[in-house]
Amino acid sequence: MNTLPEIILQQARSLPEGGVLSPREFLHLGSRSAVDQAFSRLAKAGRLLRVARGTYAIPVFSRFGSRAPAPEKVVRALAEQSGEIVVPHSASAANVLGLTQQVPIREVYLTSGRTRKLKLGRSEVLIKHAPRWMLALGTRPAGAAVRALAWIGPTHAGKSLALLRRILPLPEWQVLISARATLPGWMAQAIGEEAARG
Repeated sequence: MNTLPEIILQQARSLPEGGVLSPREFLHLGSRSAVDQAFSRLAKAGRLLRVARGTYAIPVFSRFGSRAPAPEKVVRALAEQSGEIVVPHSASAANVLGLTQQVPIREVYLTSGRTRKLKLGRSEVLIKHAPRWMLALGTRPAGAAVRALAWIGPTHAGKSLALLRRILPLPEWQVLISARATLPGWMAQAIGEEAARG
């Protein structure tokens, strides 16, 4: 019969890269303290990574040694587990859409849930609570455009929208136009003005 740490590791190994585990999932196999102790020992031994309080992931092992899983994969797994909306930060969206050359130095994501930090090896990832309007269009290009505009601000919104109109696929541009009622006044006005240019 497998021991509790072996069962935990077996479950961890069955997950894709970035998949997350919680001690809560194993309470049917032992007391809370026994489960917590098993997770703690596996983390100390380097077999699991404690990415946040009560959340663990398995390191990725290769011939070069072990590394933390890719941050975006861990973030996606956490979002699926919690049912939250999690999207890349506004500065990342602006960079991906070509509205800025600045590359964010820190990995930041926006969420409908609470703000928290993840520890992935030597790097730290911030998952920051954001207002509903920033997350309403999710990860689709129109949603990235909303977050990019929020980062750019009202002063340069007009110029950025002219570029967005050229680079967004027409259906996404239409989604952005139709979402105006849910956006801050300055953004809705700037989108409306760009749309009116025909």
